[in-house]
Parts: sequence; structure tokens; C-alpha cells
Amino acid sequence: MMDKIAILDFGSQFAHLLANRIRRLGVYSEILDPSVNSEILSEYKGIILSGGPASVNDPNSPKISEKIFELGIPILGICYGHQIIMHALGGEVKKGLACEYGLTDFYVRESCGVLSKLNVGHYKVYASHFDSVVKIPKGFKVIGSTQDDPFSATANEEKNIYTLQFHPEVTHSNGGMKILDAFVDITGAKREWSIEKFIEMEISAIEKKVGKKKVFLLISGGVDSSVTYVLLARALGHERIHAMYVDTGFMRKNETEEIQAFLAEAGVENLHTFDAKERYFKALKGVIDPEEKRRIIGDLFLEIQREVSAKLGLNPKEWLLGQGTIYPDTIESGGTKNADKIKTHHNRVPEIETLIKEGKIIEPIKELYKDEVRMVGRTLGLPDKMVDRHPFPGPGLAVRCLCLEKPDTIDLDLDAGEYKATILPLKSVGVQGDERSYRHPVALEGDANWNKLRHQAPTITNVYKEINRVIYTLALKNGESIETLSVTPSTLSKDRVALLQEVDKLVMDKIYKIDGNKQVWQCPTVLLPLSVNCKGGESIVLRPVSSKEAMTANFTELPWDELNSLAREILEIEGITAVFYDITNKPPGTIEWE
Repeated sequence: MMDKIAILDFGSQFAHLLANRIRRLGVYSEILDPSVNSEILSEYKGIILSGGPASVNDPNSPKISEKIFELGIPILGICYGHQIIMHALGGEVKKGLACEYGLTDFYVRESCGVLSKLNVGHYKVYASHFDSVVKIPKGFKVIGSTQDDPFSATANEEKNIYTLQFHPEVTHSNGGMKILDAFVDITGAKREWSIEKFIEMEISAIEKKVGKKKVFLLISGGVDSSVTYVLLARALGHERIHAMYVDTGFMRKNETEEIQAFLAEAGVENLHTFDAKERYFKALKGVIDPEEKRRIIGDLFLEIQREVSAKLGLNPKEWLLGQGTIYPDTIESGGTKNADKIKTHHNRVPEIETLIKEGKIIEPIKELYKDEVRMVGRTLGLPDKMVDRHPFPGPGLAVRCLCLEKPDTIDLDLDAGEYKATILPLKSVGVQGDERSYRHPVALEGDANWNKLRHQAPTITNVYKEINRVIYTLALKNGESIETLSVTPSTLSKDRVALLQEVDKLVMDKIYKIDGNKQVWQCPTVLLPLSVNCKGGESIVLRPVSSKEAMTANFTELPWDELNSLAREILEIEGITAVFYDITNKPPGTIEWE
């Protein structure tokens, strides 16, 4: 029997990211419900309690059996897991004076236990919490702290129990992998997992699930669906897969032709391209709410799939529906028991969930993150230009084209230090404390200095709960400063999408040209129905981010001269009145605005 580490999932956006990181250290892991019997947990080499959106002081929050502390198995608590251990063993948890979202300065006070591979000193780590521990239980000691949280890391070395208020599994936590590596050492688990073994096991699982049936695969040309196709083809052969690409009208400029060439190079043989532009614009006419947009887009994908299946004479009893779903799609859609829904992905609309329960869906890479998918793609022989493509959301530009009927304003006295701050009269999606937030962005004007902005943005979102996103004003068509903001009532129209396609093409061409070190993992270009210092226009937000797995991201600090040049080019396009630069990390802002 292989050694495994159990991960108890309290609804964290990062629970499966933890599993990803443990796998990257060569160890198998399994995600379990916190209510799992302690006898079952006794079979594992170690236990990790994940984060989650709840408060331990809420009587309805997820609980654990205190018997797990009697198993003699090493335990690591993270975020909510940290708090529930402290609470269960006699400590105290209260609402913090200041929330911590995003990068936080963490000080290692003692190099021991899970911090044994870190030197005493300062590290930047990712935090996402509103409650804090104010008293630790007997037998524990503080081994690390932050400015706002003196009990940020604790240890009971005698019982091998360790807790952290921040997320070591997040890419941007300095030393995070060393912390998890130290915990794996403490557990003594054998390191037996690899990408090659995953491919071998997944091909076997596909053969078993599909049996004598065939697969109708919804394919987009992105790395996820392309890797899914190759895995299915390895298991079943090309002749048992029918792939369909749907042109929704929300693709990038000239992207349909590029995707068709990509898929041919990947070996896709039975490809059906369906032009659904008119149907999508009709279905989304007048729709404002971002969740409703996503639901309509996902439902229409399935409607078209059924129509094409019937036209091709495909017997539904002989076919499964294939999707290139990866884990962030599931967790952000609220796909686990205790998780909060951040946004519904098109491959997680209610009808898809029903088909999953009926066993009619196959998703070979649904447990993986983007970095793992890329590793699988390379191992399977896909070319780098396909594996390294920037991710692009299934709903496409439809969720980068914000819609609004009237201003959505708040009255807030906001202190942004030396910067002038203007709160935008609209909202965007974010994630704070593992919960969905739908709150206002704030635009800053002032010194174009990355050191200052890197500090100012999280300061604002940590202090003002009404704000989940900070953007910097790059350029204005009219005036030197923001004097007036007016909403241009807008829905999804062909003209607006065409305008966004034009700007997006300009932005992507520039990004590929200036990003020689490939810092930018993804670059949404967002169209806002806001006119600055005039009436009837729109604004653009540039959102280049650096990430590996999409669950967390840092905004990318590109050269100011290149950004200013790009902003001036964008302002030359008719209808654009302002260009902003999103300087929000994830959390608290999601990568996409909707």
C-alpha cells in the first residue's frame, strides 16, 4: 500500500492546490471531508487541515473530531486549519483588527518543525483571513509571526502538531515548498508520485470508465482541452473521439483560424467546427449579471452539443461527454462541500453537474492544476507553443466585457496615502478569506512607482472591506486627472465585442513583444462601460498577471515606458477614454473581473 497524506477540506480555494504541492514533492495525497472517521485517518502518514471561508466561532462552521490529536500522526493546520486546532485545544480565536489578503511580511522566529528548512528572518507569504488567533493552547510555542498577527505560526513538537495562518502551498509564498517539504519529512512518507505515473494511471482509468463507448469532446484549442484529447486518444484511439469546437463570437481576433491549425498539429482528426456567434449574441442580449452570463454560455454549449450529436447520428447511450476541466474550475464554482462559490465556470453549470452525477461526463485532468497540465502535455509530446499558450476563459471576451445599466456607487472616505483615489461606480468579482466578494475597484493617480504601488494596493484592500481591487491610471484621453466618471449603459453587443477584440489584439501583440522572460502567465484586457471626463465612451483595464496554477497570482510589473506607449496607442482607438492597469494580486481580486 502506498503512503498517503490526508488533506481535510474545509472549503479552501487552495485545498487541491495543497494536493498538487504534495504531489510535486513526490507523495500521494487524498482529499477528505473533515467529518471522516478518525480510524480511517489512522492509515495515513500525515494529516493537513486546509483553510476555509468559515469562522471557528460560528456554531455552524465545519468541525473535526478531537480524536485525530490522539492518533500520534503529524498534523499541519493551515489558515482555518490553524484556527480550528488552536480553538479545539484550548486557544482562542477572534475577529482580527486588520484582515490580511495577499502578500504579507512573515518573520521566522525559530527554525524548527515545519520551519526547519527556513532561516530565522523575513519572508513574503500569502495570507487570506479575517479571524486571528489571540491565545495559543498549552504545549504550543510561537515560531513565526506577522505585524498584524503575533501567533501566525505555532508548534507543539512533542505531539508533532504545527499550524500556520498563511498559505505555504501558494506559489508566491517564499519558502512555502520548503515548509511542506519539511512536513513531508516529519511524516516519513515515501515519495512515489510522478507525472509519468499519473499518465499511466489516468489512461487505465479512462479505459475502465469509457469501456466500449466513445467520447464527444468539447474542445477549445487551449492547453487543457488539447491535453485531454491526447490522453483520451492514447487510451481509446483517435477513431473513438469526436471533437467539437464552438465559435461563440467571443474569441480573440482571428483566433478561430489559429485554433484550428493548433488542433490539427495536436493530431485531432474528427473535428467539427460550429459557428454559434448569432445564437450567443441573441441568448445574451440584455444580460447584465456576470453569473447569468456564465450560466447561459454553459447551457448553450450543451444545447449545441446535443444538436450536433443528433445531426451526426450519435446514439447518446454509446457516448460520454468529455471536457478539459481542471481543478480551479471546480473549486471556484463552489464544487466542494464547504467551499464558497466565487464564479460559475461554463463547465460547471447545473446541467453539467447533473450529467456528472449520472456518470455521463469524463474529465481526465479534473484534479490537476495548470502547471501539472502543462507537465502532462510536454510528457505526451505536445509542442511548447501549444503547452505555453496564455489561458483563455471558456466564455471568452464575454466575461471581459462588463455590462451595466446604471452607476453602482458607495459613500466611502478612503485614504490612499499620497495617491489620489477614485472609487469606480461598478463592481468586480474577488476572493477574500476564501469567500466570494463582489465589490468596488478603486483607481489611483500619482507616482508611477512599483515599490510604492506594490505596498499601497494591498494596504487599501486589507483596510477597506468595500474594496477588492485596485487599479492605476495609466492614461486619459481628456484632462490630466479624473474629474468625472459616467456610466455608459451597455450590454453585450457585436460592436462592443469588436472594440474589445481590437484592443485585445493590440495588447497581446505588445505583451508577446516585451515579455521576453515570460513573466506574464495571462493577460485579460477588460472593457468597462465607464467614460472619464466626458460622456458616451468606454475604458480599458490591462490585467497582466504572473502565476503558475491560477489559484493565486501577482500583478506583473512591466516596464513603465512600454506601458505608457501601449496606453497611448489604445487611446487612439475611437471610443476609449481611459486606460488603467490592474495592480491587485489574487487574492483579493480574481484574475478575471467577472
